[in-house]
Amino acid sequence: MADELFTVVPVAHVFGGRSEPGDDYWGGSRAIIRIDGERFTPGAVVGLDAFSHIEVVFRFHLTDPTDVHAEPRRPRDNPAWPAGGIFAHRNMRRLNWLGVSRCRLLGVDGLDLHVEELDAVDGTPVLDIKPWFVEMGPRGNVRQPSWPTEMLADYFSPPR
Repeated sequence: MADELFTVVPVAHVFGGRSEPGDDYWGGSRAIIRIDGERFTPGAVVGLDAFSHIEVVFRFHLTDPTDVHAEPRRPRDNPAWPAGGIFAHRNMRRLNWLGVSRCRLLGVDGLDLHVEELDAVDGTPVLDIKPWFVEMGPRGNVRQPSWPTEMLADYFSPPR
């Protein structure tokens, strides 16, 4: 199968919230996802306010393109955690620099989506926005090693 190139144009951008990416303390962070008013009308978000959470697909726009790690490495370089390949991590060091985040939708104001605990920074290009359906969550028992729970213990804690 040949590589397929395609162009993705952001549908929105993140305004406000954190200005620098970080590993932890996203708890309580608030931002606005401002949908492109040149391409969309408020009709694009009709009904979205009925949902408590949205799923946001975005581009890690601040990632150094030379900082991609396809080979196995330890999460956060912690020697206590096992090495894993690029697809066993969720960080910004990815080939296509895509992130996915589930966040609280606090309100809809025209084409501005007020959100909380979106782990994307000010200026982040948003590629897609979807309402979160409980039915689309994991089915069956969820299994994971212990290191993600240890690593993410403070991920959604309030800033210190």
